[in-house]
Amino acid sequence: MRVIVHGGAGGVPDEPEPRQAVLDQAADRGAASETPLDAVEAALGILESSPRFNAGVGGAVQSDGVVRTDAGVMTSDREIGAACSMPGVEHAASVARVVHSETPHVFVSGDHAVDLAAEFGVETGVDLLTDETRDRYEAEDPPRGGPREHLDWLATRFGSGGDRAGGGSEKGGEPGRAPDHDTVGAVATDGETFAAATSTGGRSFALAGRVGDVPQVGSGFFCTESGGASATGAGEDIARVTLSRLAVGHLEDGVGAQAAAERAIDEFEDLTGSGAGVVVLGDEEAGSAFNTDGMQTSIARR
Repeated sequence: MRVIVHGGAGGVPDEPEPRQAVLDQAADRGAASETPLDAVEAALGILESSPRFNAGVGGAVQSDGVVRTDAGVMTSDREIGAACSMPGVEHAASVARVVHSETPHVFVSGDHAVDLAAEFGVETGVDLLTDETRDRYEAEDPPRGGPREHLDWLATRFGSGGDRAGGGSEKGGEPGRAPDHDTVGAVATDGETFAAATSTGGRSFALAGRVGDVPQVGSGFFCTESGGASATGAGEDIARVTLSRLAVGHLEDGVGAQAAAERAIDEFEDLTGSGAGVVVLGDEEAGSAFNTDGMQTSIARR
């Protein structure tokens, strides 16, 4: 099994070494799995449980003070599963797999996705807030009224500062800074088939219920017989250009994984002027590219 994982494109983390250690553990766990689908779920499970990343525990807090998780998974037979806007669900990638493997659908959302998770043994009701994310949210004098008040509040916060162009570093940070591009992703192959998956807590100070690129097929993740990709960064812009689909399209044209990643990021930047990263896995190699200050990755093979 060959696996590549990423921990999000954004700023340079304050503590890159322990963060890299978690990524290496995730890649090793994935590489020890029996199938590519097992591999991406296992790898992301490690990252979703670590508060060093914006997925699961410690995920980005929305305007109402709630962390809602999203994830998507796709296999090279073009089977898809995605789930979004799930409060209290740490392992969003596992819910996406349930949608992929246990339902005739490609996308389930909100409370219904949470109910589906519980029915298939994925833990729900988890407190996803950390002291850091709770304090950062409360320091911003959060809104208490309806959606219009929330929109007024987030107008100067969502996509502000380094967050606008894919900036940010470790979770926590200073009030007003939203280091939310630590979305996690993985792509795996056993030499015959591929799987790609991405998981996130979204972006801080987003409107309650906002869903970004991660669970949207072709945007946060994509996979065909030629290989797979997982994207991270400014979600609205990634969705506008379907970044993961761009990268896999280059694989389908016979381009190597590294060149495919670089071309996709170049195209993304030309179109949006925004920040993102992508990892790509093909038949012969793995590749990664980003136009932010940093993006940590790990590759494992067994």
